[in-house]
Formats: sequence, C-alpha cells, structure tokens
Amino acid sequence: MRAFGATPRGVVLAPAAQVRLALFVHAPTPMKKEQTKRPIDDAKPCSDDGSLLFSLETLVEHRLHKISSWKHLRSTPFLVILSSPLIYVCALPFLLLDVAVALYQLVCFPIYGIPKVRRKDYLIFDRGKLAYLNTIEKVGCIYCSYANGLLAMITEIAARSEQHFCPIKHAHTLAKAHSRYAKFLPYGDAPAYRKQSDGLARAYDDLAPGNK
Repeated sequence: MRAFGATPRGVVLAPAAQVRLALFVHAPTPMKKEQTKRPIDDAKPCSDDGSLLFSLETLVEHRLHKISSWKHLRSTPFLVILSSPLIYVCALPFLLLDVAVALYQLVCFPIYGIPKVRRKDYLIFDRGKLAYLNTIEKVGCIYCSYANGLLAMITEIAARSEQHFCPIKHAHTLAKAHSRYAKFLPYGDAPAYRKQSDGLARAYDDLAPGNK
C-alpha cells in the first residue's frame, strides 16, 4: 500500500501543488457524528442518508486523479466538441416535459387514486460532488443525472397511469417492460378484463409505503 498522501506512480506535482497537497493532508477535517459511528467503506461511499463516507486518504487520491478542464478539452476530439450543443439544447424540451408531467401527476393522480411517484427517488445529483471530476465532467454528470432520472420518473408515472386505464399485456414480448407490467391481464382475455380491470386500476398495495 502506498504511504498516506503519496502520489500515484508516474504523477509529478508542481511545487505549488505539492504545498497545497501537504496543507490538505495535514489540515484538520471536521467529521460528521454519523461517520464516527461505523467504519468507512470506500466501495460503498454513501450512507443511508446520502452522506459521503470517503476516507481522507481516498479524497486525496481523488484530487490527484483530477484532470483540469483545459486539459480535458484539449484531449477531446473536435467533432465531439462541435456536436455538444446538440446534447445540451435538449435541456429545454426536458424542462418543458418535466413541468407538464409534474402538473399532470399533481392534479390527476389524486383524482384517479394513483400513488404519486416521488421525484427524489429518481433525480439524484451526487456525482457532481466527486473530487476527481473537473468542471466540464461535473456539468456533464449533472445533466445526465437530470435527463435519465427525469425519463425514468416519467416512465414510472406512465406505467402507473397505464395500469389504471389499460392493464392489458401486449401480444408481443417487450424488449423491456416497466415496473407495473407484470400485473397486467393477458392479451385477448376478455372475461378477465371485464372482471379484474377495475380492481387492477386500484391495485397499488405492493408499492412501498413511501411510494404511495
């Protein structure tokens, strides 16, 4: 094991960076009470309440592996840089979709008796806190967290809506079924639909208490 605060093999720090590293390593670090109650597991850095539990040595290691935004930009292919605005221009329709779906769930789900989908279960922005990411990488991670978390949340909202209005399986196998699909009725089973569809429209008891 490398000595505490030592740099990885092949990494040479400038004198100013060495001074900053020495000050960082030896500076007193306030610790949360929750962190002192159990050992730190770097393989699983988040506790149940979302607190980061990286050790000080790991945080130093993270900082040593950080690449500056300018160096990151210089090593990025030109076509990737040129196409990047097409990625971020999607933020506007994402925001509009977010507002529309949030309004739909807020107004309609209580009327239909459908449990609301919790936003905090899908929109999680913890990767932006990682010390080995530069500003460009952090912005990318935050944007990806929002886009993918939003779409996953909307998928769950649509799944609960489909269970309420049309709980019938498709005739063909889906590439990936949503979380409520297993409860749906067989395709072409008319008697089952007439007898069970009303009950299925209110069958959300399998959801965790916090998801109702």
